[in-house]
Amino acid sequence: MTYRVAILAFVVAMAGTTHAFAQEAGPGPGTVEVSIIPGGGTFFTEGDSQGPSFGNYDLGGSVTVNFNRYVGVEGEVSGALGVTQSLDFNGTSLNDVKTPHMLNYSGNLIVQALTGHSLVPYVTGGVGGLSLFERAGLGITDTETFFTGNVGGGVKWYSGRWGLRGDYRFIAVQSKDDAPAFWGQETRYGHRVYGGIILNVVR
Repeated sequence: MTYRVAILAFVVAMAGTTHAFAQEAGPGPGTVEVSIIPGGGTFFTEGDSQGPSFGNYDLGGSVTVNFNRYVGVEGEVSGALGVTQSLDFNGTSLNDVKTPHMLNYSGNLIVQALTGHSLVPYVTGGVGGLSLFERAGLGITDTETFFTGNVGGGVKWYSGRWGLRGDYRFIAVQSKDDAPAFWGQETRYGHRVYGGIILNVVR
């Protein structure tokens, strides 16, 4: 009798474990996610004095570690590649000028709202740095690095181990007194939008 009870208990326990695993393996955030960002845009608004407004092409990637299915941390690195465009700088209109390349890196807290479906909205915010690379024609003679903060959100869509995400960030870049006139002598604000591909590395 004890032998049969033990077998029955084992079968029930395995069935419960299989059911729980099946629920965990459904669409949704994994323990570790990698996001590849093939395309997006970063747009900085005009400064209060001479700093021009401009936009750069954005690409990069991120790694997210989720403590549970609701809260995680994300490390992100992205490049805002300079684009040839017209600028109003220091009271002068400049045509066909290529903006400087930028490298943005940040650590963020991400909070996800599970809906029971494949779509998962989230909010996020964090701090990091932005490196502005040399562009002699705009008076940027060396690489400059600035402290940044960001807040935003987006939505993720999952299908098994793969998914897609759309993301928006509001970015604030802290000023520096010795920064080039083109960028950084006053606090600058920007908007970053991108689409990405998600891979659940660890479920």
